[in-house]
Amino acid sequence: MRLTCHDDAARFAVCHPASILIASVSRPERNQMIHKLLALLVVGSTVFASQVHAEPPSSSVPKPAPARFEFTRLVAHWAEYDDPDYLKFIEDAQPDVAQFGFYGGHFYSLAHTESGKGYPAHFPVQGLAKCGDWFQEKNVELHKRGAKVVGHFNVEFLVGDPDGPKGPTGFFKFYRDLWDEKELGKRPVDNPLDLLEKNADGTPISQSGYGIGGMKEYWACLRNPHWQTVLKAWLKRGLDRGVDGYIANYFYRHNCFCEHCQSGFRKHLKENFTAKELQEKFGFENADKHVFSELGYWHDPKKSSPLKLETLRWSQISNKQVFDEVFVKYGRSLKPDLIVGQWNHLGDFSQISGDERCMLPADLWGKDETYLWYSTGDAAHYTDLSKRFLGEGTLQARYIRGAFDDKPYTLGKYESTRTRASIAELAANGGAPMGFYTRFKDPAARKEIVRYYQFMKQYDDLYRGNRPHSEAVLLFPRKAVHQGDVAPITKFRDTGRTLLDSHILFDILPDDLATKERTAGYQQVIKNDSPELIPAERAKLSTFEAPYSVRVSASRPAKGDDLVIHFVNYNREEPPKSKDGVPSSGGGIVDEKPIAVKGVAANIVIPPGFQVTSVEAFSPEKPDPLVLETRIADGRVKFTMPEFLVYGVARIQLKPVR
Repeated sequence: MRLTCHDDAARFAVCHPASILIASVSRPERNQMIHKLLALLVVGSTVFASQVHAEPPSSSVPKPAPARFEFTRLVAHWAEYDDPDYLKFIEDAQPDVAQFGFYGGHFYSLAHTESGKGYPAHFPVQGLAKCGDWFQEKNVELHKRGAKVVGHFNVEFLVGDPDGPKGPTGFFKFYRDLWDEKELGKRPVDNPLDLLEKNADGTPISQSGYGIGGMKEYWACLRNPHWQTVLKAWLKRGLDRGVDGYIANYFYRHNCFCEHCQSGFRKHLKENFTAKELQEKFGFENADKHVFSELGYWHDPKKSSPLKLETLRWSQISNKQVFDEVFVKYGRSLKPDLIVGQWNHLGDFSQISGDERCMLPADLWGKDETYLWYSTGDAAHYTDLSKRFLGEGTLQARYIRGAFDDKPYTLGKYESTRTRASIAELAANGGAPMGFYTRFKDPAARKEIVRYYQFMKQYDDLYRGNRPHSEAVLLFPRKAVHQGDVAPITKFRDTGRTLLDSHILFDILPDDLATKERTAGYQQVIKNDSPELIPAERAKLSTFEAPYSVRVSASRPAKGDDLVIHFVNYNREEPPKSKDGVPSSGGGIVDEKPIAVKGVAANIVIPPGFQVTSVEAFSPEKPDPLVLETRIADGRVKFTMPEFLVYGVARIQLKPVR
């Protein structure tokens, strides 16, 4: 036993932040919007293109990593956060972290425009100074209510037109006429076009996918050292306004041929491959003279090639290096305990065609980041119980937890209907509820958010900094993905869901982290080439008698000896399907309609060296502990859970055997 401290591209598109808008339209309209989004995120990892400079420069002396920041409850809003009742909601729910406010490309593209009142940021007032002051005032109020403030920081997606009948608009208006050198320092270049990603012919990459205010969209190149100077200036200004950290979004790279991308990729090839290896693998031997037809990013794995894969690897590693330079090295030189994270996308384990860090080596994956946000989108925001589809993110949650050393994370499911199940799912698997569905203006949803958050606060000692308790481990085939082979992902998903249906207590660990030391304590290590799913040793594992619609997990608190068993019930009265049989995601918490479950029986292997003193059960609806009748024999404790609606918890109190 171990105590451990429809296609994918379409699914990915819906989990992009714009899916807040997408979720409100019909499925045919949604598909059209998905294709438009995919066009925005057109395709393009280990050495940096050039030295990075900023005013003021970041310290050349490495700073020690800040103490691990553990939190369990999060809220995030891109709209309606100016509601008069918002702060009262924060007082009632008492989240540890509020993702609140905008400090990057959204802000400087739109806050000074009439279009700023709409998607994506829904700015409450117009004007850079007025809006910045408004966020600063709210940061003070959020701090008074005990929340850490994490600002949204769009790192490259810009809205505006470089010129026109009325001159530049959006970002370009800001850069030419509204850049305040007293606040931001000197502009790094005169012409903002010099900051942008470029097509092969040198023209800026642009598109009109969102149509915000009739303006186009452009992307700054993260590898451009001058753009990094802009990001650092914006970062510092946000700190002046009182944020505790940043969640970076739109962390992509497109098919950019700018000088920084070309020199960076050529340098990467020369430092990682000999001339002979270049010829054998890519068909050319001189990286400096080869003319590249594309320098892309995400792409269809079925149409991949060694060169496409290598550009993706370099792209993601260089993106990570920019993140570290701007947010970790520079940001923490100004504020040593700066909270930093990335808003990334996973869908149903989309790899190569999605996931901003799918090609990162283990030593860079999440390195120095405080927490992770991963969006699951259309892969998990409805149920189809007739097909045993629970619309869950349990596998994704356990994968992130295993890859990220149990640090905090959240899942953005864009789920506005199953509020209780979404909170419970994360709480049960060591995550921090919840992503983008805190519908505090809906009285029924608000009531449940507050109820569940207060339940987690009441039992904070069981949640904050806990670690999973599992008897088996399922290996995620990251080595294969890094070689461009996504076929094992299908078996991984199927195996994982079979384990969940069988109520096995299991972790997920990327196979490039699966050393003998990391896997030694498990009864079963399940690989893609495992000869059988459940071995003869199955009888030695804990067992549960529960419907397939119940998921079971276990954890150990950061302090103390207790063993905590979590039960999440996904059974519900589903909203009617469409005429063509497509499941409905519902119209809010009124359509959640959970169906309570009773008679769930547990047969738990008692951790070696401990004995059970008692077992008690509780739930958000019945938070007072109920002592359960138990049977203890042969190193096991057996009990039956009382009826619970969505989330039930059993605390097995243990003490060491003397």
